[in-house]
Amino acid sequence: MRPRRDFHKTPGERSGPIFGSFQIWAISYLLRDYPRFAGMKILMVCLGNICRSPLAEGILESKAKKLGLSWEVDSAGTRNNYHIGEAPHPLSQKVAKLNSVDISRQSARAFVAEDFERFDKIYAMSADILVHMKHIGRKKFEQSKTDLLLNEIYPGKNMDVPDPWYGEEPGYHQVFEMIEKACDKIIEKYGYLKTA
Repeated sequence: MRPRRDFHKTPGERSGPIFGSFQIWAISYLLRDYPRFAGMKILMVCLGNICRSPLAEGILESKAKKLGLSWEVDSAGTRNNYHIGEAPHPLSQKVAKLNSVDISRQSARAFVAEDFERFDKIYAMSADILVHMKHIGRKKFEQSKTDLLLNEIYPGKNMDVPDPWYGEEPGYHQVFEMIEKACDKIIEKYGYLKTA
């Protein structure tokens, strides 16, 4: 005769294993995507890795840390040989700091084909950057990993984050607001957490 289960007892009082096969399956099912959202690796890419992508890196990294997400966030540029090693644009740093985000310790680097192997998701700030990424990646290019950042806010609209490089400070504030909204959507989507 099958032994009666002591459901009225606490786990410590019951005899036999605490978890049955169904419970183990259920836990495995719920955690099937755990590595994806818990250890997410995201790359932000613009032209020089000086204005837009450093802001995107700093904003998303800041939000992820505040929520306790162990994410790796980085940024790179597709046409930035003359900027490699430089700190973000002074106005990007200023606007970030005004919003309690510190990007002063970042330094520009070049986007490389190997980034498609290292990162789970790669966001381009504009359509021309996507073209550059495809050219640089060649056989390593993965369409499923790439998207325009603003598609997180406006799916399928393929809108660009404008490059504030040639403009004045107000343009950097506008770019910050755009990027922040997109980062909130990324947190919602991959962090399984609702933003305020």
